[in-house]
Amino acid sequence: MYLSKRTYVKNSDFQYPEERHEFSITKNGEPVSYINNSRISQIVEDVMYWRKSNQIHRWFVENVQEGQDDCREYYVSTEKLQSLIDDCNKVIEYLENSKKVKKEVVIGWENGEGIIGEIDVYDNTDVADELLPTTGGFFFGSTEYDEWYMKGLKNTVEVLSGVLQEDNSKASFYYSSSW
Repeated sequence: MYLSKRTYVKNSDFQYPEERHEFSITKNGEPVSYINNSRISQIVEDVMYWRKSNQIHRWFVENVQEGQDDCREYYVSTEKLQSLIDDCNKVIEYLENSKKVKKEVVIGWENGEGIIGEIDVYDNTDVADELLPTTGGFFFGSTEYDEWYMKGLKNTVEVLSGVLQEDNSKASFYYSSSW
């Protein structure tokens, strides 16, 4: 699961000199010959990478992709990113005020048999179920509301909050997933 930031930097004849961009792409300190700097039109930054944060993926499918889970790339407005941060913060606050209970789950496999172990899960997940529910799927990881669920939320808030403090006036964001 990926979020990228694309910043338009194409130079054109109608720009004032102070509006133009200069590029210097090097490898080992030497200019590269396989990129023509005059044809660079945008810079793409990898903003965030999620792994097994199925609740975040589901949020994008429902709030950005109009329910289509098709591994395509989708534009995401900064308002939508802020909405995701807000939802994560609401769930974090709620779960941090909830108690944890032990739950038996399959924690691994040996000789084709599930190995049962206990993990701590949040007891009351009403707000999480409403705003950022888990979802099962191939390579999606656990659907438990546990420490990994919480880490996914906190990491999302930390990274996206920082990104939204940057100057994004010339940028666009895109979410994509692949499995």
